[in-house]
Amino acid sequence: MLNARDWLFVALGLIAVFFAVIWFSGKGRKAGFPSLIELGIGFVTNFFDTLGIGSFAPTTALFKFFRLVPDERIPGTLNVGHTPPTILEAFLFIAIVQVEIVTLATMIGAAVLGAWFGAGIVGGWSRRRVQIGMGIALLVAAAFFVMAIFNLAPGGGTSLALNQWRFAVGIVGSAFLGALMTLGIGLYGPCMILISLLGMDPKAAFPIMMGSCAFLMPVASARFIRMDSYSPTAALGLGLGGLPGVLVAALIVKSLDLTAVRWLVVIAVTYAAITMLRSAIIERQAKPSTAVEA
Repeated sequence: MLNARDWLFVALGLIAVFFAVIWFSGKGRKAGFPSLIELGIGFVTNFFDTLGIGSFAPTTALFKFFRLVPDERIPGTLNVGHTPPTILEAFLFIAIVQVEIVTLATMIGAAVLGAWFGAGIVGGWSRRRVQIGMGIALLVAAAFFVMAIFNLAPGGGTSLALNQWRFAVGIVGSAFLGALMTLGIGLYGPCMILISLLGMDPKAAFPIMMGSCAFLMPVASARFIRMDSYSPTAALGLGLGGLPGVLVAALIVKSLDLTAVRWLVVIAVTYAAITMLRSAIIERQAKPSTAVEA
């Protein structure tokens, strides 16, 4: 007979099928084969995501550097493209780290609800609003990386479950972080801090984070795909390149000294944030002159 954790794995399988149906119902079925750069970005970012770096901020930085995706389509492309590798990560980490099932399931559900509302808002934003929002989000992400480098995040406890007021705070916090995911703020850093502040073992962040992303990203992706607010070819590159990246990191490498990688990510993410905000300022200044000429 299936236990609660087994049913969670069944639900993961169903959400994977749901995502496949949504993908082929949109422009994804007509996407061209991704370039080697897009596949490489998928592999590298999901490799380090599995090891705890996160994928959204580094992917955004690489998209900006190589000018692969228009700014207004980056949030949707991140959510759609990183969904398949994240579902695979969720299967692996939920099996490895035994977080209490009620805590795990409710925090995942709250994150999904937050992502549903967040995607509906972000998907309809103008290019300039996305640039400003993502610029700020990337600076926040860079701050989380610096905190990780200098061990400034809370130490956490040993619990693998939440009770009483901590349970309520965990649900509200997960919903908020799920909404921020749709803007491009990865869940790892904020989730690790939330889990630690609530007295849980920091290792519990992995199944909670991966599980939340595995369920919320298909839900958010459905809205981005329906609103045609993503780049199908780039998203396909993230997905196809990301799956082997997850397997190599989880089953072969397993652990690395990530300090140098985090510094590199801080530099790249800060660069991407500055270019995002600079683009928003330049485009705003260009509009009045265009209106005068008209």
